[in-house]
Amino acid sequence: MRRAVVKLGGSTAHAGEIDMWIAALAGSTLPLVIVPGGGPFADKVREAQRSMGFSDRAAHAMAILAIDQFGHVILDRDERLAAARSLDEMEQLLAWGKIPVWLPSELAIPAPDIPVSWDVTSDSLAAWLAGKLGAGALLLIKQTRAFSRGDDVDTLTAKGIVDAGFAGMLPTGIDFLVAGPQDVATAGAMLAAGRLPGVRIAEAGMQRAG
Repeated sequence: MRRAVVKLGGSTAHAGEIDMWIAALAGSTLPLVIVPGGGPFADKVREAQRSMGFSDRAAHAMAILAIDQFGHVILDRDERLAAARSLDEMEQLLAWGKIPVWLPSELAIPAPDIPVSWDVTSDSLAAWLAGKLGAGALLLIKQTRAFSRGDDVDTLTAKGIVDAGFAGMLPTGIDFLVAGPQDVATAGAMLAAGRLPGVRIAEAGMQRAG
């Protein structure tokens, strides 16, 4: 089975669904890698930059470290989940039947092909990782219902559901899905059956009808 990259949004950090999402992902029969969002930890970086006035380069590194922090929150919830800091670690953990949770600071902060900008959040990092892994699918789990099958990448960007850098990072031809709170009730059964929850989204400029 082709692997999937799943971004678990930081917006779920204080939502009642977070434990259900983590349990569903931990029970997946699909090989997948979890990318944490930045959540409240990244929000603190934004606040600190406004008050302290440090550069976007420093903020970029700190925001990625914030993703590491939320990753530890996720890792704390299930024994099948395991920390991964490199592509080799992800491959080894997948071979062992584990589910890697990417702690991105070691790989992403020095990466020359990741722009140093607030336009790049964990959405874009998940898309970047999907390309590096040759993943067949990318799923973004969001704490919003403001999307539908009629959306494409452009409309999701305009709505602020994905970050401004996402379209440029998304690998061509990948299956791209978005899930929200309405999907969590069935997510466990779907992932256990080898299927991803959520709505498939068209590529930019390929908006679906309906």
